[in-house]
Order: sequence, then C-alpha cells, then structure tokens
Amino acid sequence: MIRILKSVSFVALGAFLISASFAQTQDDNSRQIVLDSFTNARPPKTATSSAGGNRPRPPAIRKRPTYRRAAGTPSVASRPSANEQLGITVWRLRPSKENDSGARLLVMENSQSSQWTPERIEVDTPLAVGDRVRISVESPRAGYLYVVDREQYGDGSFGDPYLIFPTSRTRGGDNRVRPGKLIDIPAQEDSPSFFTLVPSPGRSDTVAEVLSFIVTPAPLGNLSISDKPLKLSPAEVAKWEQTWSSEVERFEMNDGAGRAWTNEEKAAGAMAGSRLLNQEEPAPQTVYRIGTRGKSTILVTVPLRYGR
Repeated sequence: MIRILKSVSFVALGAFLISASFAQTQDDNSRQIVLDSFTNARPPKTATSSAGGNRPRPPAIRKRPTYRRAAGTPSVASRPSANEQLGITVWRLRPSKENDSGARLLVMENSQSSQWTPERIEVDTPLAVGDRVRISVESPRAGYLYVVDREQYGDGSFGDPYLIFPTSRTRGGDNRVRPGKLIDIPAQEDSPSFFTLVPSPGRSDTVAEVLSFIVTPAPLGNLSISDKPLKLSPAEVAKWEQTWSSEVERFEMNDGAGRAWTNEEKAAGAMAGSRLLNQEEPAPQTVYRIGTRGKSTILVTVPLRYGR
C-alpha cells in the first residue's frame, strides 16, 4: 500500500481524457509523435507588447515535445473517430540541490522543514520501497476523475480495492477536470504532499501498486466520499473494468524523464487560483490513447512496479 508519511494511505494517480487524434511527423511507430491534439485543447498562450500597451502580439512558439509508443500496438485506438486520450505524470521526489531551478516542495518532518524536488519518471520505472511520489493528472476534456488503488502480489492476485481519489481531504472532494488544469495527488496543500511507497505489513510478495483511472461525463452517484480512502467491493470494480475498459496504447515523452517540476506546473496544480497550462507549457510525461468504441466513460489501469 502507499503510505502518507506517518499515516497510512493508498496511492493515486491521476487520469484524463481528450477527444482528438495524434498529429505525427512520421509513421505511427516513430519516436517523433507530436501530441498537437492534446495540447491544442488547452487555452492558447497570450502576450501583450510593452510598446503597444494592451495590444496583443503573436506569442513566441516553443518547440513542442515528441513522444514514442511504449506499449500497445496500433488498433481501433488509432482511429481519430474512436479514441480518447489520457495523460499522467508521475513524479519521484529527491532532496533539492542549490543549483536546482524550477519549483520545490517544502516538507515538514519532526518539526523541521526540508526542500524536495519532484522529477518526472516514466510509468514503468521500477520503484523502491520508501520512494516518495506524486501524481499530476490533466484532462483535455471536462469530466470527473476517480482513482482506484490495489496491491498486486507475486502470484497475480490483488488486494482489496480502495478509492483513493476523490476524498474530502484532497481538494475538498472536488474531482472535476478540464483542459489545462492539473490535478495533483496528493494536493500541494496536503500534509504530507506526497505518497510513500510501502507494501502492506506481512506482504513481502507485493510487486506493484495497480491504479485504475476513471473519467466520467457525470459524477458517480453511489459513492460515499469522506476524508479517508473508500474500500470498494471487488465485484463492483470488476464490473467497472468489464464495462469501461478498452484497447489502450501508451506513449512516453522523449527525453522527459528526469525533468524537474516547473513553476508553471506548480501554479496550475494549486487548489487556490484559476491558473491553466497553455499550449506552449509543459505537457504530460505519459499519454494514453484509448479506443472508446462509443463509450462516454474511460478506464485505464496503470501499474507502479517495485524493483527487486
């Protein structure tokens, strides 16, 4: 299970959608896939000229990142008329260095404060017991985000499923998503503001934390949200998977792993304020393309694996 510092919790990640297709510079197996459809769902960058008062001037265009297919094969998800997209960035924390640029997290432990720098990792990066992680989720289409966490064991079986997002502790229970708005899990304002990866006591055979991301067009009305993760029925989760799962392709940003959290991402993920990421600002590290087959709800399962 994932623990929040001194108190037990379960990991969450985030998830999101977009209705569009991938623009590519080469064929679909290329390392040069450009997510124009994803970034174009965000608001455009705006700028004003200092010489001309409030008169708009064309913004400088930043070179957009490219992606490579990391899992899955071209399928129904490749058809623009039948796909959604979901983006996730997993951050692993390390102690900050004097020459670090960008944003930092201030962590309070034993009445002392320390600074930590979140760095991007690809979702299949092996993690160690005790690693501190955060998750950012962005939806290029408005909806409602739900995240389920289960432990997976060496024999392939799973532990009990828990709904770890939303809770009233994170963002006051607000699980709405929209283009350009990052959902940070845990929230920056939470204490602590990271998850600590720790298997359940007595389960040395834990191999992964398996996170299921669900984005719905309307809130799920049968869930009792509180300040703690909500234990779910395995049968209910199995029904969700049967109803909402689809074919999925995963894409990872080229040269994205190791990049530090930026001030723009920090501002866009803060609970207070209305800051949105624009089309020229950092994109998600990992993007999923989902063959929806006309479904209005999507579900994507993402394992965070322990290295042995």
